[in-house]
Amino acid sequence: MPPASHGQLTRAAILRAASQLATVEGLEGLSIGQLASATGLSKSGLYAHFGSKEELQLATIEAARLIFVEEVIRPGLDAPRGIRRLLATCDAFLSHVERKVYPGGCFFAAAAAEVGTRRGAVHDAIAAQQRRWLELLEQQAREAQEMGELSTDIDPSQLAFELESLLVGANTTFILFEDGNAFERARRAIRQRLGLVDRDSNHHRRRPRRLA
Repeated sequence: MPPASHGQLTRAAILRAASQLATVEGLEGLSIGQLASATGLSKSGLYAHFGSKEELQLATIEAARLIFVEEVIRPGLDAPRGIRRLLATCDAFLSHVERKVYPGGCFFAAAAAEVGTRRGAVHDAIAAQQRRWLELLEQQAREAQEMGELSTDIDPSQLAFELESLLVGANTTFILFEDGNAFERARRAIRQRLGLVDRDSNHHRRRPRRLA
């Protein structure tokens, strides 16, 4: 693959800054002036990269999607298939919020709340990403079920919905109240929902402590 050009690197830096700003100011609040201040580039230079505000918003969403893949999806996929992969994916989501990859928490959680009632290309881009994310959680739940690690009574679609609710809840609590305990609460709730708490307890009971 040929090395990225200076223009491509500049555009990538602009869009990363835009995605950071969007979690604080909102996609609608993005402006060339703000980006100029954040990146140190001239307004005329920024205008050369984007023909309209909507083009800037859509490019920012795509940049955020790629960051989400690197920060959340790939770390999850590094775990073995089954319940460990599902757990790792959820943990990676919480980790990227906890590490403040974005100052305003999860980019897509913030954007979904902002554009939920607005129809158009920006709404559709956010909805498509959220749909893919839920489908990934559902697919991983189904794989765990097929491997015998989750009960066949569990509906993978319902489980994906519940896990996403816990993840977004932790994100909201952390951003709104600066409550770092939200992550541990979410991790505990996720393990309980996946049946791992009882399994861990039984595992410990089967291994009595050695006597000296």
